[in-house]
Amino acid sequence: MIEIRGLRKAFGPKVVLDNVSLDIARGETHVVIGRSGEGKSVLLKHLCGLLAPDGGAVSIAGRALDLRDPASLRYIRGKVSMVFQSAALFDSLNVRRNVGFYLDEAGELDKAEVDRRVAELLDEVNLPGTEKLMPAELSGGMRKRVGLARALAMEPEIVLYDEPTTGLDPVTSDVINDLIVLTAERHQVTSIVVTHDMKSAYKVGDRISMLYEGRLIATGAPEAIRDSRDPYVHQFVNGLSEGPITNQDSRRLSTQVAIRLQEIQSDLGEGAE
Repeated sequence: MIEIRGLRKAFGPKVVLDNVSLDIARGETHVVIGRSGEGKSVLLKHLCGLLAPDGGAVSIAGRALDLRDPASLRYIRGKVSMVFQSAALFDSLNVRRNVGFYLDEAGELDKAEVDRRVAELLDEVNLPGTEKLMPAELSGGMRKRVGLARALAMEPEIVLYDEPTTGLDPVTSDVINDLIVLTAERHQVTSIVVTHDMKSAYKVGDRISMLYEGRLIATGAPEAIRDSRDPYVHQFVNGLSEGPITNQDSRRLSTQVAIRLQEIQSDLGEGAE
C-alpha cells in the first residue's frame, strides 16, 4: 500500500531523514517509534503530501507522490487522512461542523445526510450527542476522538496518527489505543502510528520500526522489537537512562562545548592583538 524508497529530508544542516526505505502492506498498522526530534512526524508529512522530499520517493497504492503534479496530490489526499497530535480542530466550529467539514465542503450530500453521517462517526468514537459542543469544551481525549471522527469522514484508505496518546492519562490513552485497533478492523484501513509510547506501540502495531538519527535502525513484529538485542533499540524500548543513545548525546555535547571553547579562546586572542 505504501512504498518509501531512499527518502531524504534536511532542514538547513540538520538531516532529519537519511535514506529511509520501508514497505507497508495494505491493512497493516505500522508503528514508527523514536525519540522526539528523530523525524517521525516529518515522515508522516511526506506520506500525505505536506512536505516534499529532498531525495527518494513515496508511492501510495502504486502511484508515485509528486507535489508538482496537482492530479497526483488530489489522488493521494483522496486516500490519506491524518489525525494530528493536538487534534487540530477548528476552534471556531462546533463538533458537528468539525467532523462534517470535508463532507460539507465536498457538497455531495445534503445537510440531513451529513448530520446522519456525523452522528454515526461520533457514536463510533464514543462521543454521541456532542455535536453542539465547541472544542474549548472538550477534554484532550475527546478532542483526539473528534479528530479521528473527522479523519474517517472522508472514508480514507490510509490513516496517519501523529502521537495519538501524547498528553493523555493512562486510561484515556488506552481508550485511544482501542479505537485505533477497532478503526483498522472496522474500516480495513492501513494505519501508520507515530509514537514514543511503547505500551501503545505494542498494543496497536502489527509491525514496529525505529528511527534514530534519521535512519530506520530496526523493523519487526512487536515481540521482536521488545526482545531486540540491538543496544539502541533495547535502551529506547525499555526507557533506560544508560546506554549508547545517551552516551552518544554526551559525546556530541562534549564536542560542541570543546568547539565553543576554542572559538572563545580564538576571539580573546584576536582581541588581545
